[in-house]
Amino acid sequence: TEIMGTEDLSPAIHGLLADSVGTLLEQFLPKQAAVGDWDLPGLAAAILKDFNTRIDPQGWLRQEPELEEQALRERVVRAVHEAYDAKVARTGTVPGSDVPIMRHIEKQVMLQKLDQHWREHLAGMDYLRQGIHLRGYAQKDYRFEFKREAFEMFAAMLERIKFETSSLMATLEVRTQEEIEREEEERRQRLMRALRAQHPDAGSLLGAGEEPKPAAAAPLPAGAAPPAPLPPAGGAPAAPFVRGERKVGRNEPCPCGSGKKYKHCHGALSSFG
Repeated sequence: TEIMGTEDLSPAIHGLLADSVGTLLEQFLPKQAAVGDWDLPGLAAAILKDFNTRIDPQGWLRQEPELEEQALRERVVRAVHEAYDAKVARTGTVPGSDVPIMRHIEKQVMLQKLDQHWREHLAGMDYLRQGIHLRGYAQKDYRFEFKREAFEMFAAMLERIKFETSSLMATLEVRTQEEIEREEEERRQRLMRALRAQHPDAGSLLGAGEEPKPAAAAPLPAGAAPPAPLPPAGGAPAAPFVRGERKVGRNEPCPCGSGKKYKHCHGALSSFG
């Protein structure tokens, strides 16, 4: 309810970031440990992976050999905070207002993580409740054991919520509309270049859509007759055949001068044509 009624959760997010980074610092820079026992490369890799922030603690110590442990810890936390604030500014504001877009995302992520882990916690409590009476067989007060383990489960849930929420907010990248449009244009240009590389004539096919023009006919040699025109396209019928001479009747004399009837002379041959 408190989260729903809060407009600006940035102080809470910064607090979660500080706590989560502090957990990593305890792992890689154990308190009371000698400087030689610090795992500075491991710390830098973990901060980059979990909080999307580049740090160089080894370089800091080379430049400032007298840098104290507490000052180093504070510098790491400050670097994570500054990287997050830079992302908030880079993401921009809600159109028509001066509210950063990240303010809405912070609330949604926090509510989502709370709901997710609270449901998991309730399921774990049911499992614990069903099996806790078995502790009596081990001569343990199962009621005390139930309270102890329930408290440990609750504390572990809070730590998971803090770390996952802060890590997600630090690594989450929100793209603006301008960035999306620019990436789409770059993707289209890469595709066009790939097509042109594979098919050199693809540029004309993907260009302005101009229709190909017919190739110009080669000039005719001097004195050569032009070629006969092709028949009309579309299956149009050709002109009818016209006989140049009168047809010879079958019973008329054959024009060859043999004296035979046409049907018994050349007419008989034409019947086999």
